[in-house]
Amino acid sequence: MADSFVVTGGGRGIGRAVVERLLADGGHVVAVELDAAALAWTRSHPAGTRVRVVTGDAGDEAVAERAADLAQEAGTLTGWVNNAAVFRDASLHTAPAKEVMDLIAVNLGAPLAGCATAVRRFLAAGTGGAIVNVTSHQARQAVPGCTPYVTAKAAIEGLTRALAVEYGPRGVRVNAVAPGSVRTERYDEFLDQQGPEGAAHIEAEMARLHPLGRVAQAEEVAAAIVHLLSDEASFINGATVPVDGGRSVLAHDPEAYEPPS
Repeated sequence: MADSFVVTGGGRGIGRAVVERLLADGGHVVAVELDAAALAWTRSHPAGTRVRVVTGDAGDEAVAERAADLAQEAGTLTGWVNNAAVFRDASLHTAPAKEVMDLIAVNLGAPLAGCATAVRRFLAAGTGGAIVNVTSHQARQAVPGCTPYVTAKAAIEGLTRALAVEYGPRGVRVNAVAPGSVRTERYDEFLDQQGPEGAAHIEAEMARLHPLGRVAQAEEVAAAIVHLLSDEASFINGATVPVDGGRSVLAHDPEAYEPPS
């Protein structure tokens, strides 16, 4: 049977890029997305019935189970990508602790539900499989004002390591990718809101933050995710792979200087 995959947050940005890459490689893909409008492109996709959709909250285990059912109808479920995320934040000095905890739960709950469903299906089928969780450079480089998001992404990296050691002996690999800034629909909308001068300033700052001089394309992050799902990554387990152009290893320092050409 053909390989099949589930990708949460599969309607836009990194998620869509992963779906497109897996389809191009001949796989069957179930895209999970909260916003039905974000999945409109799947209706006329050249892959036809190889791409299927589930509309709903990726943090709802019933939604995850439905996605797993569709994936297993199409082929052998071999990979699961937990990409869905919500970008809402709060600060402890202005928001009740419960509100902050609820925001953390939104971003931790979706990959937790996805991992739980994927692990159970892999073990029941006896086939093993691979899970990739999408975290962020913010898991290790905190951004002011983003406490819930930073905390959730750090927890997802801990979850990745815990599941890798618990289920690795049973043929289930669990890894994560940690993108830096990525040119997605959300990123472009953010730039548009700043006006021409503001957008130019942000783009210059992004070039300064990323040693490669630019933000990532969604397809570049997708390539790393698909590699981790593949047999070529068969001995990679429990890793968090930065896909950030070197952002996480760059230190801005007043003693820095430009080396001679």
